[in-house]
Amino acid sequence: MKQRMLNWVQQFSIFCLLDNHQYQIAPHSEEFLLAAGMRRSISLPAGQALASLQAFINEKPAWLFGHLAYDVKNETASLHSSHPDHLQFPDVFFFEPEILIRVSGSQLEISAEDPAAVFAAISRTSQAFPAEAAQRLKIQNRMSKEAYIDIIRQLQQHIRRGDCYEINFCQEFYAENASINPLLLYERLSSLSPNPFAGLYKVHDKFLVCASPERFLKKQGNKILSQPIKGTIRRTRTDATTDDKLKQELFSSAKDKAENVMVVDLVRNDLAKICIEGTVRVEELYGIYSFPQVHQMISTVSGQLKNDASFENIIQATFPMGSMTGAPKKRVMELIEQYEKTRRSIFSGALGYINPEGDFDFNVVIRSIMYNAGRRYLSFQ
Repeated sequence: MKQRMLNWVQQFSIFCLLDNHQYQIAPHSEEFLLAAGMRRSISLPAGQALASLQAFINEKPAWLFGHLAYDVKNETASLHSSHPDHLQFPDVFFFEPEILIRVSGSQLEISAEDPAAVFAAISRTSQAFPAEAAQRLKIQNRMSKEAYIDIIRQLQQHIRRGDCYEINFCQEFYAENASINPLLLYERLSSLSPNPFAGLYKVHDKFLVCASPERFLKKQGNKILSQPIKGTIRRTRTDATTDDKLKQELFSSAKDKAENVMVVDLVRNDLAKICIEGTVRVEELYGIYSFPQVHQMISTVSGQLKNDASFENIIQATFPMGSMTGAPKKRVMELIEQYEKTRRSIFSGALGYINPEGDFDFNVVIRSIMYNAGRRYLSFQ
């Protein structure tokens, strides 16, 4: 049925598919969401975007789907971006869908003007993806190996001088004149690497194909929760004994624990700005979770929100996520701007939903392929 829905949804110019592939990492609420069509939307550059988005949320209770791109940091941290943006996602985009499909176990729920017609249309749609002639893409990197290593050495000097404790440094790999089918690409990526915060997202001619394992923020009632990932080791799926040893190696790694706890402290500090004093706590530290190719070290930090904490307040206090910046957050974002060569765009931003009660769940946009079909430009960081 999911494959039928994937084929069916491509007729829409805007849609958002969120799938946790049955991982049910606690706290679990939604198994599969597909939002299609648009009743209303908001698209904004960073600046005063969060206040306008809050007004859009307040306009009426509704399901909203969308993203916050990395450059929202220009608003939350008074920074700037000067690198070229080849993907051209909006900094902020949210929409209220015409059709919302929710799947939980064997139950499928459709919210639409005519749910029966939607179900009939999906049922008539083929589950087979159309055949596609293989295109050999020329993948290029933004900097040479020598230039990359030189920057790493410079960043190590910043750490030695005490400018920062850790920094997340990225480079872009890209292909021009790329002609791909994002739906087929998503299906292939999901088959190879199903992850709990996966997504397929389309905003007109821009696509995000996402296999993220990481949750940025979840709000449920007056509780806010973040689950940063720092610490990764390979898996050996054919040898259970070796695989268990690798998990133990990750858990025992002083380097990975140091990285993880730095980000945990950063998240605790962020949440303390919007939570009732004394309620921010680390629910789990150094948890080891297994995914198709890797084991990850994940910690969980939560708190009880102040009564007047709005979505705008929460994002102002916490965005962007520390796992994709480093610490201290503002200084490393300045260094990221200094040393990276292109804008991150939606990469290391957040994709997710806000429900009519004001609860929400957002991922960290990592392990993703971005595609601008109008410019035939494909990118991954």
